[in-house]
Amino acid sequence: MELAYIPSPSHGVLHLGPIPLRGYAFCIIIGVFVAVWLGNKRWIARGGRPGTVADIAVWAVPFGLVGGRLYHVITDYELYFSEGRDWVDAFKIWQGGLGIWGAIALGAVGAWIGCRRRGIPLPAWADALAPGIVFAQAIGRWGNWFNQELYGKATDVPWALKITSSTDGRVPGTYHPTFLYESLWCVGVGFLVIWADRRFKLGHGRAFALYVAAYCVGRGWIEYMRVDDAHHILGLRLNDWTAMVVFVLAVVYMVLSARLRPGREEIVEPGAADEGEAAGEADAGDTAADGEAEADAKTDADADADVDLAKKADAEPAEAAEPAEPAESAESGESMKDEAESAKKS
Repeated sequence: MELAYIPSPSHGVLHLGPIPLRGYAFCIIIGVFVAVWLGNKRWIARGGRPGTVADIAVWAVPFGLVGGRLYHVITDYELYFSEGRDWVDAFKIWQGGLGIWGAIALGAVGAWIGCRRRGIPLPAWADALAPGIVFAQAIGRWGNWFNQELYGKATDVPWALKITSSTDGRVPGTYHPTFLYESLWCVGVGFLVIWADRRFKLGHGRAFALYVAAYCVGRGWIEYMRVDDAHHILGLRLNDWTAMVVFVLAVVYMVLSARLRPGREEIVEPGAADEGEAAGEADAGDTAADGEAEADAKTDADADADVDLAKKADAEPAEAAEPAEPAESAESGESMKDEAESAKKS
């Protein structure tokens, strides 16, 4: 009996007139913006120029999309090139189907090209972008929810995903929402990388390697729960083997990098520090100029106050000369006293 479940959207696309608005595409686009925004903040904090992350992302994102699609098409070629299938569907990326392994691999090639053009080290750029990438994956996984795909085994847990579509071999029912499990796992990995980077000052690509290794751990058990068709090797899905191999490579890289190049890069973008110092000197000059102006204004005010005091002092003696009556009254009193004494003697 179904007491509670996560509903699936009845449609993965809305039409604004002739323009289709696809939920899968929106999730990918939002994820890219989050990755670039967070990566830019982290890059500036490391001493880089604003905008550098976006400039390199112009190379990395297209390469990543192509790589992700190629990995999916190659590993699931029967969906596009078997009998009764239309190979043109291989280009319909909006219908879903991006392999993260291919996206990271070919995306790294695009990022390397962009970094070479800017003269900055790729590992430092990758470290700055690592949490943003995994947060983008967390957002992108909700695209699978819109397409009713990549769910797990049948279940009746309260958070089960209800599948209503029967196309492409789907069987309506309630299943484990593996898209949600992976999305939450990615969020946790993102915060793990941010914490470890602050705590241990990771550098030279180690923050990126930590992201890859941690993601692979979660992807391994989530992949085991999925029921969609996949190639198997020795009883394990292909993506399980990929996750294990990539995990080992990431851990080996972290260990060797920590021994050969400990610490973090002091300069991630040549010239950025000089620009920051020049801007600081300019601000200091403006502050000094403002201080001098305030001092001059204060001096002028003090001079005006002195003039007012002088004028007031000149006016006070004239007013002080008036009170002469008390002295005259005293002389009159003495004269009357003398006359009284003379009369008494007479």
